Amino acid sequence: MQPIRVWMLVCFQQVVFLLEELGVPYELKVIPPTALKSPPFTDLNPNGRVPESIPPLGSDGADIKVAIEDPNRNLVLWESGAILTYLAQQYDKSFKVSFSEGNEVQHVNQWLHFQTSGQGPYYGQAAWFMIHHHERLPSAVDRYINEINRILGVLERSLEGKEWLVGDKMTFADMAFVPYHSILHPFLGIPEEEHFKDFPNVGAWHRRLTSRDSWKKVMQLKDTLEINV
Repeated sequence: MQPIRVWMLVCFQQVVFLLEELGVPYELKVIPPTALKSPPFTDLNPNGRVPESIPPLGSDGADIKVAIEDPNRNLVLWESGAILTYLAQQYDKSFKVSFSEGNEVQHVNQWLHFQTSGQGPYYGQAAWFMIHHHERLPSAVDRYINEINRILGVLERSLEGKEWLVGDKMTFADMAFVPYHSILHPFLGIPEEEHFKDFPNVGAWHRRLTSRDSWKKVMQLKDTLEINV
């Protein structure tokens, strides 16, 4: 099997988390900020970003970008949700983090869509108005902080009496939520345990996910690449 190439600036965590969990070989292709809006990256990802991207983390105005090239199938793919779904369908033959049939298949898809359409955009907009916007707009900050808490509330209720979102095992839908929860606390400027104090089910779920060796490897890679998120 040839390694999957992961083209990234910042948000490679979801993709590499899954690749590590599945034991699929990969190589990271770090994109210089000056090359984000030009080939070869725009040949792979014409959008140049993913919809649930975190706002710019630096003065260059670079958003999160990620795309993969799978030489085993001659496939180029962008959009984090599409990438995660593809990797699970193609490389999780033992159904370690997915299901082979039944309603669980649809429920995993449901939660992945909730992450890409709900968690990502609202967390990103909160960060933008708290950190990067040229003026302080309390109404905008309040709106998106309230949306973060609403998303956490949905997860809290859904995890009541459960360890995972779907069935009795971790799936790639659970994994998709980890990067944004991991960077939420630095953005808000409060300790992780304090933010999760009103959402104990979410906090315990997050700790189960981040205690996995695959996630620890992602964090080691991040530190090696000196990517600040």
